[in-house]
Amino acid sequence: MVRTKLSRLFPVVAASAGVLALSACGSGGTAPAANSSAPSSSESPAATTVTTATSSPSSSPPAAPPVAQPVDNGLCKAGDVQLSLGQGDAGAGSVYRPLLIKNASAKPCVVQGFPGVSYVAGADGHQVGKDAFREGTKGNAVKLNPGQTAAADIQFVNVQNFDPGTCQPTPVKGLRIYLPQETASNFVASDGTGCASTKIPGNQLAVKTVHPA
Repeated sequence: MVRTKLSRLFPVVAASAGVLALSACGSGGTAPAANSSAPSSSESPAATTVTTATSSPSSSPPAAPPVAQPVDNGLCKAGDVQLSLGQGDAGAGSVYRPLLIKNASAKPCVVQGFPGVSYVAGADGHQVGKDAFREGTKGNAVKLNPGQTAAADIQFVNVQNFDPGTCQPTPVKGLRIYLPQETASNFVASDGTGCASTKIPGNQLAVKTVHPA
């Protein structure tokens, strides 16, 4: 009786064991397939990040170069001074008068050398004849504190000394003055007569270097 029951249970146990073996084999075979088909999550995002960083253009414009600032060299400028003609002396067909250069600014400035001097005429202030001849040598620098004055002596030759046909006498309204090393000019009123020709045998104007007044 016991043998009969065991003999009936054995096939059932064997069948159950076979089902379990087949289940184990089936689960072990499908796992590698699932792993091999899944994309690598550690490679793709890294590649995208590198490509974006290298291909993205810079949105910041290039920096503009610094603008050079003018240098204050301490020289007297046209706007720093008041110019006038002082009293003069006559002799040998000429009149000699000092050009007075007053520092009208609120800071010291320096003037050195020969002013540029020429006659001007007409409403447009056009030049008449040649620039004044520079006579002598360049002097020392003259420092002008506010209110102080320097001078440069000017020789005004009487144009009647020249042949009228060569001189071409022309009424003038005054002088155009350039301070040494300055590009802007000043005007000093002084009615007179100048030679319009630049071919006169001599100089109608001559100027000496600046000196303390």
